[in-house]
Amino acid sequence: MNLPALIALIAGILILIRPRLLNYVVAIYLIVIGLLGLFPRLAHF
Repeated sequence: MNLPALIALIAGILILIRPRLLNYVVAIYLIVIGLLGLFPRLAHF
């Protein structure tokens, strides 16, 4: 399972539904990608 792709898909759908969520979705996405980059073991469920 490709976690970043799944997160990006969910983020895109949320932005289409509620455009005001863009700032929050982008911030959460960047935090998650940053954490996965720093701690690669988090991506292995």
